[in-house]
Amino acid sequence: MKRFVTVASIVGSLVLASVAFGADGGKLGYIDMQKALNLSESGKEAKEQLAAKVKKYQDEINTKQEELKKLKDDLEKQSVLLSEAARSNKEKDYQQKLKEFQRFTKDAQDELQTKDEEFTKKIIEELEKVVQDYGRKNGYSFIFIRNEGMIYVDDKADVTDEILKLFNASRKK
Repeated sequence: MKRFVTVASIVGSLVLASVAFGADGGKLGYIDMQKALNLSESGKEAKEQLAAKVKKYQDEINTKQEELKKLKDDLEKQSVLLSEAARSNKEKDYQQKLKEFQRFTKDAQDELQTKDEEFTKKIIEELEKVVQDYGRKNGYSFIFIRNEGMIYVDDKADVTDEILKLFNASRKK
C-alpha cells in the first residue's frame, strides 16, 4: 500500500509538471550518456589510452606468470633432490613472488579503474557544460540522463546526437 501511494504521488507530480511545462511550451529532452561517452572523440581517445595501459599491464602480468610457472615447475622437479632447508627456502621465495604478483595485479586493476573514472568524470563535466548551453539556447526546461528508470521515452526527445556534434566540435576549437 505504501508503495502504491509513493508511485501514485510520483505519477501525479509528473502529470502536474507536464501540464505546467506544456502550458509554458517548455521542452523536455534526454541524453544517452553511455552513448555519448562511447562515441565522443574524448571517449574514443580515453578508450585508446586505457587499452594501451591494459596491454602494457597484460604484458607484464604474462611475463610474471611465466616466471612464477617456471619457479613452481623447478620447485616441483627439484623438491625430492633438495634438502629440507633448501626446499623450504625455494617455497618461501615462490610464495613471496606469488604475493608480489597478486599485489601487482591488484594495483594494476586499481590504477586502471581510477584512470577510467578520471577520464569518465572529465568527459562528463565537459559534456554537462555543452548540454546546459544547448538546453538554454534551444528552450529546454529539462534535459535528463536516460536511465533504466525511464519506462517510456519518445525518441524525438533524444538530443544525444546533437550534443555529440557540439561536444566534438567544441574540442576542435
